[in-house]
Amino acid sequence: MSRVIFIVSFLHGLMFCTGDQPKGNATTRLLLVSFDGFRADYLTRFDLPNLQEFLKGGVLVDEVKNVFVTKTVPSHYSMVTGLYEESHGIVANNMYDAATKKTFNNANYKESFWWEEATPIWVTYQAQGHKSGAAMWPGTDVVIHGSSPTYYLDYNRNVTFAERIGNITTWFTKPDDPATFATLYWEEPDSSGHLYGPDDTANMTQVLKAVDENIGSLMAKLKEAKVWDTLNVIITSDHGMAQCSKERVIQLDRCISREKYTLVDVSTIAAVLPVGDVQEVYDQLKNCSPNMQVYLKQDIPDHYHYKHNSRIQPILLVADEGWFIVQNGSLPTLGNHGYDNRLPSMHPFLAARGPAFQKDYKIPSINSVDIYPMMCHILGIKELPNNGTLSNSKCLLADKWCLHLPETIGIVLGSLLVLTTLTCIIVFLRKKLPSPRQFSRLEFQDDDDPLIGYYRCNDCRKEQTLCVLCQKCRVSPGRGTDYMKMIRRPCVTPSGVFVWLFSWSKP
Repeated sequence: MSRVIFIVSFLHGLMFCTGDQPKGNATTRLLLVSFDGFRADYLTRFDLPNLQEFLKGGVLVDEVKNVFVTKTVPSHYSMVTGLYEESHGIVANNMYDAATKKTFNNANYKESFWWEEATPIWVTYQAQGHKSGAAMWPGTDVVIHGSSPTYYLDYNRNVTFAERIGNITTWFTKPDDPATFATLYWEEPDSSGHLYGPDDTANMTQVLKAVDENIGSLMAKLKEAKVWDTLNVIITSDHGMAQCSKERVIQLDRCISREKYTLVDVSTIAAVLPVGDVQEVYDQLKNCSPNMQVYLKQDIPDHYHYKHNSRIQPILLVADEGWFIVQNGSLPTLGNHGYDNRLPSMHPFLAARGPAFQKDYKIPSINSVDIYPMMCHILGIKELPNNGTLSNSKCLLADKWCLHLPETIGIVLGSLLVLTTLTCIIVFLRKKLPSPRQFSRLEFQDDDDPLIGYYRCNDCRKEQTLCVLCQKCRVSPGRGTDYMKMIRRPCVTPSGVFVWLFSWSKP
């Protein structure tokens, strides 16, 4: 019985190991596209015909769980490094570095040291002899570890989507040194989501229509450049968007004097740098609002992966979903993000298609840090240490053998049926046939059946898979009553069972 179980388990092991090796090669091409602030449920709430066309023959991840804080620059850097924000060092859109006493913001971000706690994928890719391109992706116009993308655009939000696509297709089709990996970033629907809020269906319908038209233009340009059929394209986003209101505002001036602290970053989360005693500032803030969580740095929940970095300030304020933190005044926007990354409203989606991906397949979720190892696998490069895992996205990939739920259930039930059948056969045989015993053969009489002979009563003999089984004691001519006629049958062993079944099948 143990042998049967071993064989079945071994075969299952072979099945699960099949097709699990990287398949990337020098000719693989990949384009990563991000539409900022594209909330996952926009796919079901709005009419997006071009995106639906893109999904035909492709894959969809319903929700991508992003990193905390759910802000633009850190979230984009997590996608291309596979690291949590505490690990890659871009911990907010606005930061203060105590060691250098420098500030990071959208006007002051190009110094390399801000970015060099991690290595983005384009740096690794180029180090292995490949070419890359970038159209406005955060960090791509910065020299990181002495390297920039082979082709890139300095960030300028006034550059149109059409111009960005034009550069991408040019880089992919250059006769000499074409790019084989590129990133593309677009500011919408984030900008309008802040202005109107995601629940303003009338305005967001027009915004999403324009985004969908951009997706249509992207597909058309790639087809025109004759790279559509061979290019792998990933479309995703950095975060979602939550609805805010003028009534849901937390004013810090009502709780603490501005002289006691500096706000490094403020919106839905706030990084607080106390001027004096940290505990005193914390005590004044912790009861400021029931709709705001206040954490000392060392007490920030582990599930945020957001406390082991010097750029994270001593006190962190986290507003509840839909609430906004200000020092004084009214709410500047009706939509925002940055909240707890477990909230569905903060989750974007991921869609992909191309030769590296399955066709017409969908999974419920992955983590944003899982995108990096998936891209490394597609491009055939060795990933650096990261917080993601390829196992979460492997079912999306064409070269990965992945059991889907119906197949898994079928294999499990089939295995149980085989084991049950074999067990029943073995139990039946053990009950039907007596156990073999040692014997000493006295004489073998050749007659019409070579399996028949005379042996002492109560003796039995085993020869390979055949056991001599006692029929009954009887008087044998010339031998008295101590002898019996015996016939050999298959032994009750796994191999004997098959011999027995084979003998029954003979006419």
